[in-house]
Amino acid sequence: MIEVGDPNVAPDVRSAIAKIIAMKHDGEVKSEVVAHSRAVKADIENAASLGPDRVAIFYGVSDIHLRHKHRKTREEALSIIAEHVEFARQQGVRVRFTAEDATRADLDFLLQVVKTAREAGADRISIADTVGILTPFRAKELFSAVKAAVPDVGLDIHAHNDLGMAVANSLAATEGGADVVHTTVNGLGERAGITPLQAFAAAYYYHKGVKLIELAKLPYLASLVEAASGIPQMPTFPITGDNAFTHKAGVHQAGVLADPATYELFPPEVVGRTRDFSLDKYSGRRAIAHRLERMGVKVDEQALERLVEEVKRSNARRLRDEDLLELLEKITGAQFRARVNKHIEAYIWVKVDENVYTTSVARRIAALRGVKDVSEVTGDYDIVARAVAENAEELNRIIEDIRAVRGVSATLTSIVLKGIPVNEIK
Repeated sequence: MIEVGDPNVAPDVRSAIAKIIAMKHDGEVKSEVVAHSRAVKADIENAASLGPDRVAIFYGVSDIHLRHKHRKTREEALSIIAEHVEFARQQGVRVRFTAEDATRADLDFLLQVVKTAREAGADRISIADTVGILTPFRAKELFSAVKAAVPDVGLDIHAHNDLGMAVANSLAATEGGADVVHTTVNGLGERAGITPLQAFAAAYYYHKGVKLIELAKLPYLASLVEAASGIPQMPTFPITGDNAFTHKAGVHQAGVLADPATYELFPPEVVGRTRDFSLDKYSGRRAIAHRLERMGVKVDEQALERLVEEVKRSNARRLRDEDLLELLEKITGAQFRARVNKHIEAYIWVKVDENVYTTSVARRIAALRGVKDVSEVTGDYDIVARAVAENAEELNRIIEDIRAVRGVSATLTSIVLKGIPVNEIK
């Protein structure tokens, strides 16, 4: 299902929903399209008029919502729920009823709510953990109770992530009887968001052996939503974060090189990723040897041991290939890099993939060694970075570092031939 929102919110939201529903009617969208509505007849009528497959009506059912938001008694709430679900069915659409703040509601009353909505015509019920206070044990227990009381209704789990347990609670709910889990790409949503699609889909695959979606497309989808929302992912975000399959500790790196299963729950290719090793003082001998081998550099055991010692002394956050070769040159006296002229300034124009958030790319480039300032610009390119290098080799390293940033599709480098001080012009 694709939840397209509430058309009563604003004209542009209604327009967007209408376009998505048109795509469904034209066969471009295969999923069931769900529009939202408050328990208000005019809102329901407006939502149904667009022709969605389903209207989802939401109403708070905890005592705190009834008392302070709706100002209704439990009996009045049951009557309102029945009336509006039935009204929506009369509009010719399927209905899901969302029990808002269900996890803080009295259980006996919640079961009454579910039975009332089902009898009025709702074929699905969403149990919303609106403030994210469920635990996995309670989630399974709650859904088991609802399923036992009303076995002929479909059950959704809508888990907020306020305490960081949305994925665990969603998995537990499926064990208790939920057959739909609400997710958002990158876990977007109110406050701390809801169950992130990437983590849930990967967890379900690992624990159940089922690919609910095409997992290899997750990195592309995550970048697409990152660009549209303007909210970048943390590097440590599960599955699609930059660091998700990057191994840092020497023990981990050695283990992965011996057998990736030692520190990977499944091969990164399953979710469209590749593994990497960061090199710094935490790295071990095997990871450093592996990096040299990848670059086609052969050294004897004594040089390798000394190189490991130098890496351990380094305070760099992360050593690039060029840094490693520079250390190796100091140790051996041999030349592994081309000798070139010193002191070069350049402007590097960067084009960003359409599905990537430009600001997130700019921030990553700004953190690279040798980059002095970064601007987002208009025109054929999206970003311009000013870099200063000691020589052409170092400049090449900066350019390669920029090209390695996720989301960069192309670069154009302009080397400064001569700078004219402003005071000379004056």
